[in-house]
Amino acid sequence: MSEEPAPAAGWRAAARRRLTPRAARVRIIGWALLLVLLALALVTLVTWRLLVRATDERMDVALAAEVEEFDRITASGIDPDTGEPFASVADVLQTVITYNLARPNEKFLGYVDGAYRFQSRIEAPVLLSEDAAFARLAGDVREPTSGRYASGAGEVRYLAVPVTLEGDPARGVAVVAYFADQERQAADDTAQLMLAVGAVTVLLAAAGAWVVAGRVLAPVREVAATAQGITETDLSGRIPVEGRPDDELTGLARAVNAMLDRVEGGVAAQRRFLDDAGHELRTPITIVRGHLDVLDPADPDDVRATVALVDDELERMNRMVSELLLLARAEQPEFVRPQPVDVAELTAEVFGKVRRLGDRDWRLGAVARADLLLDPQRLTQAVVALADNAVRYTEPGDRVVLGSRLSGADLLVWVDDAGPGIAAADQERVFERFARGSAGARRSDGAGLGLSIVRAIAAAHGGRVELHSRPGEGATFTLVLPARVAPPEPDDPGDDPLDTVDDDLATPALSDRVPDPVPTEGGPR
Repeated sequence: MSEEPAPAAGWRAAARRRLTPRAARVRIIGWALLLVLLALALVTLVTWRLLVRATDERMDVALAAEVEEFDRITASGIDPDTGEPFASVADVLQTVITYNLARPNEKFLGYVDGAYRFQSRIEAPVLLSEDAAFARLAGDVREPTSGRYASGAGEVRYLAVPVTLEGDPARGVAVVAYFADQERQAADDTAQLMLAVGAVTVLLAAAGAWVVAGRVLAPVREVAATAQGITETDLSGRIPVEGRPDDELTGLARAVNAMLDRVEGGVAAQRRFLDDAGHELRTPITIVRGHLDVLDPADPDDVRATVALVDDELERMNRMVSELLLLARAEQPEFVRPQPVDVAELTAEVFGKVRRLGDRDWRLGAVARADLLLDPQRLTQAVVALADNAVRYTEPGDRVVLGSRLSGADLLVWVDDAGPGIAAADQERVFERFARGSAGARRSDGAGLGLSIVRAIAAAHGGRVELHSRPGEGATFTLVLPARVAPPEPDDPGDDPLDTVDDDLATPALSDRVPDPVPTEGGPR
């Protein structure tokens, strides 16, 4: 017994789900029709009430006018037919009812001593003259009385006026009555006509709403169809927007198309990345396996050479994995930790480090003297990667220049080399993961991730990397970073943050190493 309500509740919930319209088009039309019906009902009700009020006011005015006519005739005391004074109350009532023509749905009645005597000739829905209850209510009043009476034909609005005549002890009552429901029939007919016209209007509105909603929701259906047509292997579907009005739904379609472009590009880049990473990681494994297959355990020299090769390849794989992890962390907010940095001192320190990368003609170019908010470790990592790249593509004794300078609101840090240069077709591709330029590198142990890391570090600082190169004339890689001025030290708030570098830098004899200005200085060659 206790388990029965659960299925019943589930059945009711399922029934509600089935009855609830799922299509947006149906819901839009439903709400539109509901609003139209509510508006129609409100307008019809208000119109009907105004017509009924106007009819009731007209009946009240007519009742008052008839009583005034009664008073005018009875006040003279003269019978208009004979010119003689009225002989009795009955004569007064008969004359009053005869001289006043009743309107449709209007009735005049005369009572003498509470008994019915006269009525107008206009036919009425019911005979009030034979209604004893109405006679008791209005036929024997002592003063003018108005009221409403529920007859067999509906509501009756009446006004009863007592009539007396000097010399006649009889008491008469003249009654003017309106059959209110019949008088209001015109208002009822108008309301019914409005409802009939409204019903036709609702049908037309439903048809129009169906067509309009279909056209308005067409981009939404195309979005759904496009999304359903996209698979793991095919991301090329797009929503057509040509020829559509420039409205919110077209903007939605464009936004979805742009999102699909980004998704497709990201998926393609991910696939290329996985393919390249698999290839790069497979190469050292293949090399190790090949040497192990031909290893002669009895030959100590062969064993030592193979162990050295395996160690070298494992080191290269470890470096590659570390660089991949670094690129993955580059998308996290805490990848860089800006802090006040003396740019001139940092430039000199990095120059001292990169000179040990190879036997090159190392030169220190211009040096920016400013205190800025930077991550010194990441910036050093990026510049060292650029210098290492320059060493790979130059010969011993070739010139390599490192420098920094302020340019407007940017800090430029560059590495310029005298290598073979980079073709225009390769200048964007070299920043991709595992990519290498077409010019042969002097060393082949790089994984092709260095420039990708440099670009990630620049982007994390809110900047970018620029490459200026022409084949045969070397290359200049420039980090363009926002020059965010570091706040002054608390103990010396008056110092200018753009001129706070001491001449005695961490790298000694800086001025002795500054050569003649280099033409590039981080700009076009």
